Amino acid sequence: MLFRSGPGAPGQAVLSAEAVRESGAHQGAARPLAVPSTVPIPSLQRERTLWAEDRLLIGVDEVGRGPLAGPVVAAAVVFAPGTPRVRGLRDSKVLNAKRREQLAGRIRERALHIGLGAASTREIDRFNIRVATAIAMRRAVVRLLGRAGKLPTCIASQRSTALPPYRPTALPPVFHLIIDGLPFPEVGFEHDALVDGDAHCYSIAAAGVVAKCVRDRLMVQLHSRHPGYGWETNMGYGTEEHRAAIDREGPTKHHRNSFSPVAQLGLWRNVSAD
Repeated sequence: MLFRSGPGAPGQAVLSAEAVRESGAHQGAARPLAVPSTVPIPSLQRERTLWAEDRLLIGVDEVGRGPLAGPVVAAAVVFAPGTPRVRGLRDSKVLNAKRREQLAGRIRERALHIGLGAASTREIDRFNIRVATAIAMRRAVVRLLGRAGKLPTCIASQRSTALPPYRPTALPPVFHLIIDGLPFPEVGFEHDALVDGDAHCYSIAAAGVVAKCVRDRLMVQLHSRHPGYGWETNMGYGTEEHRAAIDREGPTKHHRNSFSPVAQLGLWRNVSAD
């Protein structure tokens, strides 16, 4: 399901013939072994359509909306026309950690440009996770455009901490932006949104793998500073071990205090102390 954001038809669902053919159950569970044959293979059809018009597709995905700790991280990836496919590329959620790292290395070798962005736990608590996700996506796109030498002047002059305008900025004509999921006005750029995009769009799948690897490495580094929460394995998600550690030790500055599990555990800890 493709949604459009920007002038013309904001929020309107656009279901293409390709989307109908590719539709099916989204495999969201992590698999430690080989990827099952039923998992969709992300398609290059959208990229090839744009390449035929001498344009490029920027695929954007995020990782880390659900955890109780750590930032939300986004990646933006663009491939040059005719770039050889990275074999085995799938939705990052169906790949084990070793396979993701292998694929991320190949993506970095073959991508024309990659941009990374993040929103901190402080920004998540200040704005909410949806807006923070959009901010991370925007930062990833801005960094990619900067690397490509195509950053619009009106964007370059903005402070990186400023919320993007709700009126979207047009991308340079050579680019077309597609993000995973539903439209985010706060991304600040005209874009299409593709539900389960990491399962069906090659560039979005590549962005998801890169973002996942970057965030996982960050959480392992944070684990060395706060070893009691199991972040080296749970990556900040609300496992039983992680919740017990918050209850026992209290939240760190990397926890999302606006998330009810953290707020509630901290509340009961304070009540018990009284």
